[in-house]
Amino acid sequence: MAKEDLVVGYVGLGTMGGRMATNLLKAGYKVVVHDLHRQSASHHLQAGAEWAASPRELAEKSDVIFSSLPEPTDVEAVALGKDGLVEGVKKGAAYFDLSTNAQSMVKKIHEAFAAKGAHMLDAPVSGGPSGAASRKMAIWVGGDEATFKKYKPVLEAMGDKPAYIGPIGTATVAKLVHNMSGYAITCALAETFTMGVKAGMDPLALWEAVRQGVGGRRLTFDGLLDQFLPGKYDPANFALKLATKDVMLATQLGRELGVPMRICNLAYAEMREACNRGWEGRDSRSVMLLEQERAGVHIEVDPERVKQAVERAKS
Repeated sequence: MAKEDLVVGYVGLGTMGGRMATNLLKAGYKVVVHDLHRQSASHHLQAGAEWAASPRELAEKSDVIFSSLPEPTDVEAVALGKDGLVEGVKKGAAYFDLSTNAQSMVKKIHEAFAAKGAHMLDAPVSGGPSGAASRKMAIWVGGDEATFKKYKPVLEAMGDKPAYIGPIGTATVAKLVHNMSGYAITCALAETFTMGVKAGMDPLALWEAVRQGVGGRRLTFDGLLDQFLPGKYDPANFALKLATKDVMLATQLGRELGVPMRICNLAYAEMREACNRGWEGRDSRSVMLLEQERAGVHIEVDPERVKQAVERAKS
C-alpha cells in the first residue's frame, strides 16, 4: 500500500505519543488520533490529523494502529474495553503497542486480535521525550515478523532503530530488562558516589576520575560479552578473590563514614558466597553464576554468535 493511501491510527498523545504522532504527520502519513483529552490533539489536528471519538472509531478508519499509554490497565481499556480497538479493527490490520506493558497483558491482547484476524505486536520504545521528538529512538518489536517488515517504514518515521526481537512478548521482556538494569545501576551508583563525596571528593572530580576507568569507558551491557554470554569464566580476566577484596574495602569505607550501602553490601555478600564455593581463582563475573543456579537457567552462547552480534551492534 502506498504511503498516501495508508491510514495510521494513534492513541495516546502524551509526552511520548504526542511527539511520535507529530513525526508520522511530518513523514506524510494520513493520521487519525484519539486521546482522553481532545485538547492534547490540538497541534495534530491543526497539522492535518483527523480526530476519532473512540478507539473503536479510530480502528475502523485505520490500516495500522499505534498506542502509547501509561499503564497496562490503560492499554487493556483502549484495546479490549467498551468501544475499544478490538471492536473496530479491520481484518488483516496491525496494532503496535508502544507502551511499556506487562508480558501477560500483551499476550492477552494478541490473542483477542488474532481472533478477529488482526495482528497485535508489542513495540516498546527507548529514547525518552527528546528521542521521541528527534527520532533517535529504539523501537523493539515482538510478534509476527512479516507484519513488522510490512510496517517498518512507518516505524522508521518514529524511531531510527526499529528492530525485530522475536515472538509476541519478547520485546516487552527486553524493555523491562533494559529499564530494570538501568534503575538498579542508578541505585548502586547513588551509594558509591555518595560514599565518595562523604569521603571528601568533589562530585565532578570524582565523576571525571571514574569516567577514565575500564567501567567508565565501556558501554554498560558490553560487560556481559566476555564471560556471562559465552559462559566462560576461566581463565580469569580479573580474579574473583581480588574483586571481592576491592568490594570489601569499599563497603568497609562506607561503614567507617556512616554511609548505608544496602546494594553494595548485598553485592559483597554475593561475591563472598561465590568465593566460598571455591571460585576465588575464577573470573570476578563468576558471581553471576549464583543467580543462574537459583533460577535454574544455564547461559552459554556460541562465541561466534556473540562475535556476530557485536558486529551488528557496531553497524
